Amino acid sequence: MKKRMAWLLLAAMVLSAAAGCGKKKEEPKEEPPVEESTPTPTPTETPTPEPTPEPMEGKARSYLTGEWIDGELAKKRPLAVMIGNTSDALPQYGISAADVIYEVPVEGSYTRLMAIFQDYSGLEKIGSVRSCRHYFIHFANEFDAIYTHYGQAAYAEPVLERDDVHNLSGMDSAIETIMFYRDTNRKAPHNAFISEEGIKAGIEKKGYRTELSDQYSGHYKFAEDDTPVNLSGEDALVVSPGYFVNKPWFVYNSEDGLYYRYEFKDKQVDGADNSQLTVKNILVQYCDWSKLDENGYMDINTYSGGNGIYITNGKMQRVTWKKEDGDLKAARFYDEAGNEITLNQGKTWVCVARKDYEDRFGVYATEEELSQARATEE
Repeated sequence: MKKRMAWLLLAAMVLSAAAGCGKKKEEPKEEPPVEESTPTPTPTETPTPEPTPEPMEGKARSYLTGEWIDGELAKKRPLAVMIGNTSDALPQYGISAADVIYEVPVEGSYTRLMAIFQDYSGLEKIGSVRSCRHYFIHFANEFDAIYTHYGQAAYAEPVLERDDVHNLSGMDSAIETIMFYRDTNRKAPHNAFISEEGIKAGIEKKGYRTELSDQYSGHYKFAEDDTPVNLSGEDALVVSPGYFVNKPWFVYNSEDGLYYRYEFKDKQVDGADNSQLTVKNILVQYCDWSKLDENGYMDINTYSGGNGIYITNGKMQRVTWKKEDGDLKAARFYDEAGNEITLNQGKTWVCVARKDYEDRFGVYATEEELSQARATEE
């Protein structure tokens, strides 16, 4: 009996071992990682930011100065006024309110001014208003300005008759008496003046649009508020454009960064308040020219391009200018690399000069140095 039990146990052990050998070994199971739970932070409410106001709300950049002005005013067409500039025409009135002033040669080696106003409100006396020369119309159209004059040379009449020229003339019987008046303390032709009231009456009578054309894109490229232009060129503390009769000059004031204007051996002032004329920028624009008759009437070429000079903050830079076809396309000024120059914000005086007189331009360290240079010319 015992032997039988022993054999049974031995057989059971053999079968068990055989079964174990035939079974595939199991791979150890990888336990899934246990995610550690982190407490969800309590959300904090982000305050709604206040809307950032538009810079200079209700304002817009002036096309004439680059400065912030009333937004509605910035849409208005400027007024370009012919101003006498002989010694008999001094002092001029209202001219200190102009944003851009053109000084251009006329017959007899004199110059005549064209003052461009963005805002003429409150002005009771602007002038004296003088007659038109045809090339001034081209300059006025570069600003989409309403061109104001008292009469015109015969060469200007075909230009004034163009549909794209909007002019106000003292020789126009429809507006002469409602727009122009005479100062009895002056002799003709230096006694014709206009005022804000008369200007508005003249524009309304002629039915001219009062807002800038949709096609107008401005004349100059201006610096941003925080990036003024500081040229690295030659010093330009005293500037002489080189005109023969009035012999003007500008003196730089480093305290306010402006150029002060002189002519006929004295300060050039506005007779309304005796303030001296000042500007931030001076542009010299050299043009081809010719004589149209024996009286010396000039034709200034405002299209062909040429050399120029930009002056600001006591420094000067040689530039060139060119213009696309069409009066509404403004003359653009470029540096030596071919990039359009940037003007400082503020008023600009444009000295248009004959191409063959480039060598008459001069810059000096002092007014005394200028006087000495002029003494050698006489």
